[in-house]
Amino acid sequence: MEAIEEHVFERKRWVLEKMLAFGFRQAGDGYVLERSFLDGDFKAVLSVTEKGKVAGRVIDTTTQDDYYQLRQKNATGAYVNTVRAAYDRLLEEIAAACCQEVLFASDQANRLTRYILERFQVEPDFPWEKEARYQAYGVFRHASNRKWFALIMRVKRAVLDKDGNPALVDVINLKIQPEHGDALHQLPGVYPAYHMNHKTWISVVLDDTQTDEAIMQWIKDSYRLTK
Repeated sequence: MEAIEEHVFERKRWVLEKMLAFGFRQAGDGYVLERSFLDGDFKAVLSVTEKGKVAGRVIDTTTQDDYYQLRQKNATGAYVNTVRAAYDRLLEEIAAACCQEVLFASDQANRLTRYILERFQVEPDFPWEKEARYQAYGVFRHASNRKWFALIMRVKRAVLDKDGNPALVDVINLKIQPEHGDALHQLPGVYPAYHMNHKTWISVVLDDTQTDEAIMQWIKDSYRLTK
């Protein structure tokens, strides 16, 4: 199952001053926070690296052992669900106090979003944000005809590489000229479009495999082709 911490913090960025004010302490190259919850029955230990990566432990204060059931997919009893819900609320409280929100999980997706706003005066809308699975699906549309020229999605790597990899990545779908498809598909990080016509759309992974400049040119092309 997706890490609870990743789900809460993937569209957040840490603000050091807020972290220190909330009670984080420096530990090596990162920061650590300890908080009790559920009337002191459990203790959460949250670690944040210099680059903002988050890891968490939940400790049963009676045994001083990690409460491993928290992360077991098949552990679905009432008690473990109560602990999960309480831990999730604690993480949301920490996020609200210590982070600023961003539109997308990846830095490259957010940089490209700023570029699109500067170049085309278009911001994304999130038509499926009420559904947890699709909250981070942002659509960029022409003001004149409301047609999409770009779509950023958060998907499993496996839907692109067909290798069962459950890691989540941001991708951007862009329209292309059909005759360019074969050449583009040979580039690292570029795939036939996920959930769209493979001949006229591509999916580009937003993990800096391709440069901002290259993707920006494809965005311009997609804008022109959909106009």
